[in-house]
Amino acid sequence: MIRHLTIPRDTLELAADLHLPDDDSSDLPAVVLSTPGSSVKEQIGANYASRLARHGFAALTFDPAYQGQSSGEPRDLEDPYRRGEDLSYAIDALTTIPGIDAGRIGALGICAGGGYAVHTTRTDHRIKALATVVGTNMGSAWRSPAFAPDGPAAALDELAAARTKDVADGTLERVNWLPDTVDEAEAAGITDIDTMQAMTYYRTPRGHDEHSTNRRLRRSDSLLIGYDAFHLVEELLTQPLQVIIAGRKGVTRQYETGMRLWEIAPNPVDLMVVDGAGHYEMYDEPRYVDPAVERLAAFYRDHL
Repeated sequence: MIRHLTIPRDTLELAADLHLPDDDSSDLPAVVLSTPGSSVKEQIGANYASRLARHGFAALTFDPAYQGQSSGEPRDLEDPYRRGEDLSYAIDALTTIPGIDAGRIGALGICAGGGYAVHTTRTDHRIKALATVVGTNMGSAWRSPAFAPDGPAAALDELAAARTKDVADGTLERVNWLPDTVDEAEAAGITDIDTMQAMTYYRTPRGHDEHSTNRRLRRSDSLLIGYDAFHLVEELLTQPLQVIIAGRKGVTRQYETGMRLWEIAPNPVDLMVVDGAGHYEMYDEPRYVDPAVERLAAFYRDHL
């Protein structure tokens, strides 16, 4: 069962779906989901939220502000700090919904949303338990040679010039998260397995959604370069932590990032390596997602 919600967020509104068990349970534990960059609530978030609901949890997935069906201008902004704040506003809403136990709220972060969920959970201790699935730290990714081949300082210089040009031209530059089609990726010589699997999820009928634009406002990138999802984790992330990573390493570095989080967090309680899976296979392939959700459900039952 899904309830469509509109969540107030200052002057904006977040479009959200609350996945609920089919029975009329009360005092439900709840999980708020933080989803991958560029995705919308009907994609990866729904795959996990619907399964968690079948395990007896209320599971809330939403479109970030400035994206999907949520409000906010300029569109396609990927602001890591506001992405974290979105989670707290979503929790505000959960605490007011009859039938949900406001004292038993957990968070689940997937891909980029994993880092955002970590960053929020450090300081929003209404979140009683945190799990990540193929979590990444967008800051370290954007400072890496893959996104800043000449170094992050040089990338910031280029972004500063680009923003000045935007102002002069009265435009807002947007860039692709991924090539728009598999053919474009192949024409560009992209052969990396993770990137191609991202393409076959986001840019084909398998996972495509009309509200996922595959565009990012370029001025987002300077915010991402200066961001660290794991800042002060050692001191502040006291809640129980579960880390689920795909067994196959790749360019997203979800394996290495998950292991680092596991090592630095004060209260790690469960680590799962999904053998044979790649990053994007953890989005929707039942042979990998179903065992992960079984483990997530057990973790939340123990700690919420």
